Amino acid sequence: MSILTLFVVIPALMLLGLWLAKSLNQVRGVMVVGASCLLALSVWLTIYFVQQRAAGNTDVMLLTYSTPWFKPLNIAYSVGVDGISVVMLLLSSIIVFTGTFASWQLKPMTKEYFLWFTLLSTGVYGFFICTDMFTMFMFYEVALIPMYLLIGVWGSGNKEYAAMKLTLMLMGGSALLILGILGIYYFSGATTMNVNEIAAMHNIPVATQKVFFPFIFIGFGVLGALFPFHTWSPDGHASAPTAVSMLHAGVLMKLGGYGCFRVAMYLLPDAANELAWIFLILTTISVVYGAFSACVQTDLKYINAYSSVSHCGLVLFALLMMTKTSCTGAILQMLSHGLMTALFFALIGMIYGRTHTRDIRYLDGLMKIMPFLAVGYVVAGLANLGLPGFSGFIAEMTIFVGSFENPDTFHRVATIIACTSIVVTAVYILRVVGKILYGEVKNPHYLELTDATWDERVAVVCLIACVAGLGLFPLWASNVISDAVGPILENII
Repeated sequence: MSILTLFVVIPALMLLGLWLAKSLNQVRGVMVVGASCLLALSVWLTIYFVQQRAAGNTDVMLLTYSTPWFKPLNIAYSVGVDGISVVMLLLSSIIVFTGTFASWQLKPMTKEYFLWFTLLSTGVYGFFICTDMFTMFMFYEVALIPMYLLIGVWGSGNKEYAAMKLTLMLMGGSALLILGILGIYYFSGATTMNVNEIAAMHNIPVATQKVFFPFIFIGFGVLGALFPFHTWSPDGHASAPTAVSMLHAGVLMKLGGYGCFRVAMYLLPDAANELAWIFLILTTISVVYGAFSACVQTDLKYINAYSSVSHCGLVLFALLMMTKTSCTGAILQMLSHGLMTALFFALIGMIYGRTHTRDIRYLDGLMKIMPFLAVGYVVAGLANLGLPGFSGFIAEMTIFVGSFENPDTFHRVATIIACTSIVVTAVYILRVVGKILYGEVKNPHYLELTDATWDERVAVVCLIACVAGLGLFPLWASNVISDAVGPILENII
């Protein structure tokens, strides 16, 4: 049994502990212990992976394990990690850990909330460690289903509409996915659903690939906010409770980009090369449209939600450019954006919990009232607009440099258009920072508000440290990701 299974076992034990918990303190204790164990495990895994690469271990996947699960369809419980999986597991554990502290004061039904939150995280961890297509899909569904209740019960605003819209659109994507997965399995003639083994066969007819590639890419792309299937995202983010927004935008949307690269492009390379231009146009629209849409919003969560549409569009955009540099940048962007957007949503939730509004027209002078939260918001904004020294700069520069490596006019024009999002992002970030943080306090009730509590400070400091750490020391992540991207691209190009 691989040690990777602990990423599923620990959340399962957390669910049991939460079910047995009798008091709020016991619920919090279970969450902190479980989230800390998962974070420690992911840190150990990252260090182990880096050491193995330094020692010259060239195996694409490490810590692999497989055992038959449902033999009639050749479904197996197969796990293994490469550099992409490792950084995604690290990101997930950081968001779950900080999300626990961001939800410290959540009421009512705290126990039930954390049960669904943990089930969601179980699906995320399982998805990133699995190499069997069907098992990946199963964990994918486990990650999606809890979103309906987490938003519909503990959300705010028009939460029932947002929860239903999100569920219906993501389930529609899931329907496309299962058709695509079955198509790959039956038409490849494989006796396994293992992604790496199917990719090594190279025997899926091109015509068949062209039929099923859109099913897989759009199916995962819906979760990655692919235009025009992105409309669930802003409403879902705006209505979700703080930690759910953090996990949703920070990790769950990354399942989309991960699946597009690991399954759609990896297993259907000929179709990926022939049809990439269509989806490249759609992702370019996502990047620019999301940025401009954020400019005209007045709700802090909607601003960050449309910003996420733009940045997640940039992930798919870079993957479709199919250069090693751009694909490395795409994974770096997944890691960077996950940290940045989690920090943003955490701070927005903390500000909303005090002011009871997210409308920037009624927020002003917060720097004088809650300086810790205000400084955190400034840091998140600067990271989001790509200031050097933060993770956003490293990821976006790698994407645009790699994308411009394509010598043809179409790819270079698309890259130039996508680059305009940098300017637009700076506009809406600086506009919001100037509007809500500085100036005179016009609402006298704001003078009675308090700054961040200890639990909120833990979440904010951890995320800021990660955003700055990745920005200042990006080489380890870039090398780990690049080593994993290479073999996949060799199969595609």
